[in-house]
Amino acid sequence: MKKYIIHSFLFLSTFCAVAQNQEKLFEQSYALLNSMIVDENNYSFKKAVFSVENAYLNDKLDTTFVNKEIKTLTNLCNSLIQNRFLAYVENDKEKVNKWASVYSVMCDTIPIIIEDKQYKYIPYGYDFNDVFGHNDLASMSVTKLLRTRKGNCHSLPYLYKILCEELGTTANLSLAPNHIYIKHQNKKHGWFNTELTSGIFPNDAWIMASGFVHLDAITNGVYMKALNNKESIALLLIDLANAYKSIYPKNDGTFELKCAETAISAYPSFATALILKAEIHKKQLEQEPNDEKAKLLFTSLEKEYGHIHKIGYRFMPEEMYFNWLVKLKIEKDKYENKKLNNFSTN
Repeated sequence: MKKYIIHSFLFLSTFCAVAQNQEKLFEQSYALLNSMIVDENNYSFKKAVFSVENAYLNDKLDTTFVNKEIKTLTNLCNSLIQNRFLAYVENDKEKVNKWASVYSVMCDTIPIIIEDKQYKYIPYGYDFNDVFGHNDLASMSVTKLLRTRKGNCHSLPYLYKILCEELGTTANLSLAPNHIYIKHQNKKHGWFNTELTSGIFPNDAWIMASGFVHLDAITNGVYMKALNNKESIALLLIDLANAYKSIYPKNDGTFELKCAETAISAYPSFATALILKAEIHKKQLEQEPNDEKAKLLFTSLEKEYGHIHKIGYRFMPEEMYFNWLVKLKIEKDKYENKKLNNFSTN
């Protein structure tokens, strides 16, 4: 009996130590993301993304594999930049060529010659399994994308942005209902969209066709805004909060609220962060025994939800999201920006 008690104690001690270590990883990731918002000199989207994934994986992220894959893809991009002709003559051609190379690596089948033998590079595909990470948040990770070469509207634009920054250029993330895509601006075409789940350059009418983009949401920067670096880190803060909630489903909301509030400070119209903050306050209201304090919390909560609606956010059911996503491929001619048809090949 005494031996059993000792073994049980050792097991519990080990379990608590592991749990505390993972808590520490989440705090370290938060500190890193917050430092990138406070001081842009600390900014690195790649470091930010993998710090979140490492926290979720409890320090089991294979950094050797990740760094090797990123380096291989970056080298391939550089090879494309040096060895193909891009029919673009404006003085921002160098930047546009880098975007085109990343697009090709993400979306095109590329012939590769190694020691006089020709191979076929296969681009990344869309994975319709567990798109929103309901079963496992790792299904939305860049690490999973690198391993399986299949991703979604979360991991694909994240990898695209990482590769652009590895090449020394920029890429703006942008939001649509339940969706992330890329916005670029060049001198010839102005702003244009890059949709990585289908490898198409859709016009803004496609975003509007979802039926869940209110004009106020565009005006207030909820959707279709080219996010700057700080606003992109705000997205990762909510990823971190969701990862924490997945690992600690019965947490008191303190860490999630900290992530949400920091995200909102960087991106005030970030509807997902505003909703998370309101939902935490709703739970606090449900657990508040004091009637007077509960009334004050309810009034405050009404204002929060009212503000979310006022800035134009509208909930989009997942089934409608998939129908909207598929619609782009079915009605490609209707929504594709024809001026960019040869972006990746010329």
